[in-house]
Amino acid sequence: MKAVILAAGYGTRLERDLRDDRSGQYSHLIGVPKPLLPIGHCPLISHWTKVLTTLPSLDGVYVVTNGANHEKFVTWAKDWSCVQLVCDGSMSNEGRTGAVGCLELCVRQYNVQDDLLVIAGDTLFFDDFDLSQLVQKFESFKTKDPDASMLVYVTCTDEEVHKYGILELNEEKKVVGFLEKPQPEETSSRKECPCFYFLSSKCLPLLSQFLEEKKVSMCDFFRLVSNLPLKARDATGNFIAYLYQRAPVYATEISGRFDVGGLQSYVICHEHFKKKAETEFLG
Repeated sequence: MKAVILAAGYGTRLERDLRDDRSGQYSHLIGVPKPLLPIGHCPLISHWTKVLTTLPSLDGVYVVTNGANHEKFVTWAKDWSCVQLVCDGSMSNEGRTGAVGCLELCVRQYNVQDDLLVIAGDTLFFDDFDLSQLVQKFESFKTKDPDASMLVYVTCTDEEVHKYGILELNEEKKVVGFLEKPQPEETSSRKECPCFYFLSSKCLPLLSQFLEEKKVSMCDFFRLVSNLPLKARDATGNFIAYLYQRAPVYATEISGRFDVGGLQSYVICHEHFKKKAETEFLG
């Protein structure tokens, strides 16, 4: 198994919050990519690499960056010999590749042919999170369905449904529906699906197929330009909606997650892991 951490976003909402913050307490974070933000005692992304290196079944970790922040990740990666960096070459939020495009770039550049764990670079899970148990759960789904992929979900409230991608499952925990930010009355499901996927090696060719099918042609005065709408390739949930209709996808529940979107969510996540580190240090 391989793992890829998606770290090519530009964190525009957090940057805006930091610049608007009048306290000045967090001004040192301006310009820091979200995966490199200090969370507790180390960068957010290091929480993941520490866990990933403990998995016997995992033999490769890729981190996809943008061009503007690539050198910052090069500096960080000096402490992680297991990590290989992939740069999408983009230099601005407007020109970003998008999460699905970044994932496909990594698979294509490194010719990944193994099962692939996909992790959003701005997310951490609650303290009871156990990656080895999730790997076992993924393997159990593959035992009965060799081509199976697996997602995780968090139970959300009615008020939160419109903020997330929502999974619909059957009795066997197989995905039978995916709705991107629906209204509560559109579905009875309250299963929020964060970007944390175990993708079967068999479904990886669907990444390029998805991107190709989503292309639209635009004609200007001088030439025909093929351009994939950014919204389609920026939300990984769009690929999940495409995937479950073409390959078996299952899901299992986790207790919760920290999603570092803006300053408030960053502070909550940072303080939690800082207290956790202090408690562990004191024994």
